Amino acid sequence: MAGCYRGGKESANVFRYNEATGIASLDPAFARNQSIMWAVHQLYNTLVETDSALHIAPSVARSWELSSDRTVYTFHLRTDVFFHNDACFAMGKGRRLTASDVAYSLHRLIDTTVASPGAWIFGDKVDSLQPFVAVDDSTFQLKLRKPYQPVLGILAMQYCSIVPKEAIEKYGANFRKHPVGSGPFHFVAWDEGQALILKKHPRYFEVDASGNRLPYLDGVRISFADNKATEFLLFRQGKLDFLNDIDASFKDEVLSRKGELRPEWQSKVRLDKHEYLNIEYLGLLMDTSSAVFRQSPTAQRAVRQAINYAIDRRGLVRYLRNSLGTAAESGFVPVGMPSFDSAAVRGYTYDPERARQLLRSAGFGGKATPSIRLETIPVYAEIGNYVARQLEEVGIAVQVDVVQKSLLLDMTANGKALFFRGSWIADYPDAENYLSVFYSKNPAPPNYTRYKSAEFDALFERALAEPNDALRFKLYQQADALIVRDAPVVPLWYDMVIHLLQPGVEGLPANALNLLELRSVTKQQD
Repeated sequence: MAGCYRGGKESANVFRYNEATGIASLDPAFARNQSIMWAVHQLYNTLVETDSALHIAPSVARSWELSSDRTVYTFHLRTDVFFHNDACFAMGKGRRLTASDVAYSLHRLIDTTVASPGAWIFGDKVDSLQPFVAVDDSTFQLKLRKPYQPVLGILAMQYCSIVPKEAIEKYGANFRKHPVGSGPFHFVAWDEGQALILKKHPRYFEVDASGNRLPYLDGVRISFADNKATEFLLFRQGKLDFLNDIDASFKDEVLSRKGELRPEWQSKVRLDKHEYLNIEYLGLLMDTSSAVFRQSPTAQRAVRQAINYAIDRRGLVRYLRNSLGTAAESGFVPVGMPSFDSAAVRGYTYDPERARQLLRSAGFGGKATPSIRLETIPVYAEIGNYVARQLEEVGIAVQVDVVQKSLLLDMTANGKALFFRGSWIADYPDAENYLSVFYSKNPAPPNYTRYKSAEFDALFERALAEPNDALRFKLYQQADALIVRDAPVVPLWYDMVIHLLQPGVEGLPANALNLLELRSVTKQQD
């Protein structure tokens, strides 16, 4: 099989995709962005995972229970999970994964000498003395300081992938490019800038409903063409099986305004679309200690609400996004999240007359507001100009300032941007991840707007301690409704995952976290 990857003809049963941004590391402790997360997901397992409906499902842990005080989770592990064969093990043969490996991996994540960007996920949530305990080979305990309902979703994150101590000790800093896990595929070779090759893990534990061992694919090949035009050409030539999203320069060629394949493409490729837990929004600084805020018309809630009413989100999505997304007419928590309910959280619809009424009530009747600067990034310049035109129609003067992404991040982190473009992608499928953006005890990030409300904080804290999902969802919705009322943000659209697939590629499931799930993928053989 390995010969199929080296110079000779590649196996037809290899899934090929391109990662234009490159992959910085294959160490799950550094799985901070999608390009790393996708590769890491093929190589490792976590205790639990999210299914296509974003429910928590077993993985390495076959079952678990929670103590009566809801601070200790006890996980019962499978005994048929094996690490990949590697020179770090005796005789080069991968050993069985045990609870000690889970404890080691999670301790490593919060070890300050590792400096993982994922250390925050446990923060002050876990017990300070013994947070991760291997009771025996197949029993693992997680101990919390106090009840924290979203913790299972956090354990499903790629940061929490299980690694063997032997590999970390043998490869040290080079573990980033010599990964060893227990996932459906194992590492073969990585020529940085050229290709990353993974091969089927022959001892992978999962089977399908008929008892056939997963994965079905022989391997995965990831290329690194950094030009979107090149990537699109490779896909058109049949050299890639899959495209994630369609670059803006090709959208109109491939898709209609309704977000459907144009007739000439319908027989050539398959389009898959589904909800994606990402919200695109505009943020408004709420820092009462800032002179910039105090002197701005946006210091008045009525003006912030007017901004929300003045924007035609449906038109924006249709004409600037080829209908790829859902107009954000509910709260900050996006469609696709289990707690989302547009009837419970009513947001803003396009109502320019209502916007003008609010401006009159704020003292701006018949005259434009002082100019407000909207900070955005080059790729969103067109959307910034669209928003500015709509706001000017109701009497809100806006100057669009296009800056590089790094500068905008610095400005928002330091409270220097009054009105700014933002987005928030879910780390795990719980609304807490979105509402934490407004929790007053959080710094920036994530609280870029410096929103502060005792009423909101109380609802948020009650929700985190609520074990009943239905009741917790209601509390989330009440908190989200406060964000709508106070308007520290302008939700624009809830995002959508766009995949183009070659004919014959089947079994790639949809999920709102947009994880690349290759275990059950099949390719039609020519």
